[in-house]
Amino acid sequence: MGGLQLTSNTLLQRIRQHQYLRDLRNKLLHLHSCLLDTERITYEQVRGRVSSGELLRLVIEHEQFAWLHRISELIVQIDEVLSADEPLSLENFQNLIAHTRTLITPSEVGNAFARKYYAALQREPDVVLAHADVSSFLQPSK
Repeated sequence: MGGLQLTSNTLLQRIRQHQYLRDLRNKLLHLHSCLLDTERITYEQVRGRVSSGELLRLVIEHEQFAWLHRISELIVQIDEVLSADEPLSLENFQNLIAHTRTLITPSEVGNAFARKYYAALQREPDVVLAHADVSSFLQPSK
């Protein structure tokens, strides 16, 4: 009977982890979208309007948008975990959450991502709201 209980608890833990990661992924997608919008506005103020197709090319190729790849890569990493056949260890789950917390820590004096993220938070209320949503979601539950 004890083995069944362990299996049930393990399964429940995996279900909770997957749900948590799906929710986190959706919040990160929204944050990425807000950051992309503010970066597009900044770009267009200097160079004029761009179409959706041009924007996609810029996001992939232009250095002004390169810093956003860090969030894209994190979302892809979460997607890979969610679609993997093998379960995510608790340690790897905690490392992924810690990495996300570190990544979305804005700083005036940090690395290039942290500085650009800080600047985006200064100029766009939607980014502030999306950041707050992700940050509060990442807080350890009491």
